[in-house]
Amino acid sequence: MPARRIAFLLFSLLFCATTVLAAARLLALDGLSGLDLAFLATLLLLSPWIALAFGNALTGLAILLFTADPPAHVVPAMRGLRPGSPRGRTAIALCLRNEEMAPVLAPLGQMLDGLPGSHFHLWFLSDTREPAFCEAEDLAIAGFRAARPADASRIHLRRRADNAGFKAGNVMEFLEAEGAEYDYLLCLDADSVMTPAAVLKLVAALDAAPDIAILQQLIVGRPVAAPFPRLFQFGMRVGMRAWATGQGWWQGAKGPYWGHNALIRIAPFREHGKLELLPDGSTILSHDQVEAIRLHGAGWGVWCLPEEEGSLEGNPPALPEFMARDRRWAAGNMQYFPLLRQPGLDAMSRFQLLQAILLFLCAPLWVLAFVLAVALAATGGLDAVPVAGLALLMLALWFAQHAPKLAGYLQLLLQPGQAARYGGRRAVLKGAATEILFTTLLSPLGTFNRARFLLALPFGARTGWSPQNRADRGVSWGDAARLLWLPTLGGMLAFGVLAATAPWAIWFALPWAGGLLVAIPFCVWTSSPRLAQWLVARGLAATPEELQAASRPASNAA
Repeated sequence: MPARRIAFLLFSLLFCATTVLAAARLLALDGLSGLDLAFLATLLLLSPWIALAFGNALTGLAILLFTADPPAHVVPAMRGLRPGSPRGRTAIALCLRNEEMAPVLAPLGQMLDGLPGSHFHLWFLSDTREPAFCEAEDLAIAGFRAARPADASRIHLRRRADNAGFKAGNVMEFLEAEGAEYDYLLCLDADSVMTPAAVLKLVAALDAAPDIAILQQLIVGRPVAAPFPRLFQFGMRVGMRAWATGQGWWQGAKGPYWGHNALIRIAPFREHGKLELLPDGSTILSHDQVEAIRLHGAGWGVWCLPEEEGSLEGNPPALPEFMARDRRWAAGNMQYFPLLRQPGLDAMSRFQLLQAILLFLCAPLWVLAFVLAVALAATGGLDAVPVAGLALLMLALWFAQHAPKLAGYLQLLLQPGQAARYGGRRAVLKGAATEILFTTLLSPLGTFNRARFLLALPFGARTGWSPQNRADRGVSWGDAARLLWLPTLGGMLAFGVLAATAPWAIWFALPWAGGLLVAIPFCVWTSSPRLAQWLVARGLAATPEELQAASRPASNAA
């Protein structure tokens, strides 16, 4: 594994050096100005993240195309694994806070039906405190238990009065009490879905590999009609498969934990996963990766299984919820800065924290790079630069950043059996084209949102652990305008400056500033029920689970 990490590091360094030197050579044709140097410095800071995406994509694609069993190639414990009767007892813990219970309960019955009652118990870990929500939870869970008399003794509700530590505190309190009677914990969020087969495979792996503390399965989006999550998760799914496969190859036992749809060995997690307050007295919000590196440091394995079968979650139903989730995650990941200075962390643990920080810290860097590019064009700083060469370089960087997704699409097109799960190669191409257009418009909005929040964070901007809206909804034009007037103004300003000073550069600014300019209609249209019906009717961006569900009635009738 160290050799793989060194090879990946050398590739990344070569990529960064090549990128910056190529840009410097182009910009230096008329001498390097202060703006040129600022742009190159920004590009230098961005290049490690782009190199990471590109390297993971190439590695992942090679494994997906040229190995017989890619998940087992990445996670040795899966080689030759044949799930049988579980040896350990597993607590299935589903975390709740002010959730609508009907969609939460719907998939749980099917999961329990496929799991032996002697080895699997279901626990609802509630952080709900509002009386109305508490009553609704109690009634719904009581009804769920009454409808399943054979399972009643293994369905439990645990509600705590103090929400200290939020979700991580809720889980650890359970593990210190009732959870101590179990060997494993299957951690689920309120929108999680896992099939019995997927759960039994994770349990078999931990039974067979006593050095694994967490086995994190890949998570894909639940079938949905709403345009925003439908298109978002279609691209995320193929991209994450390539990314996680490539990253798992060189990270090995020091992989990530994403907080749910993962099986945890309780004893080491209880011993090493307790989280203290940060130096400023605040609670660690993005707890999962901190728990993972604590286990890394104690010599336990944390593996990511790059297999998507049977592991799903819900995604934000519209752009406003997506932006709110990004801000919440950004606030949590920025808390990792003081943790980077803790003694005793090895290089991989520090890298995991740094990678989580860069996931969001790159946003203001991308905004700065765009602002500097506009300034260079507006002041004549690019007049003597071969525009075609610079445009090709930036296009290459765009492809490199989105390489995991492009690699995932390429895998489907090169493997007809995989493409058939999505309706065939033509369906894959149509879905990819629609999703790439969607992402082209979404990316600048997401980047602007993160950058704006991170710039305000040192001045008191905050986001807490609040209940999430998971229901499909439309967004009115007024709501969209109130939310997105600032990025729209930013797009107008960029186009206005270029139109007045360098009209030739408008075409090059279109992919980035264009997304900002159409932010308001984009928000409204991607929450439109009409667009949802249009996408579903044409099968655009349909996932394998959606196609399987659609074919079931016809199969049954036959």
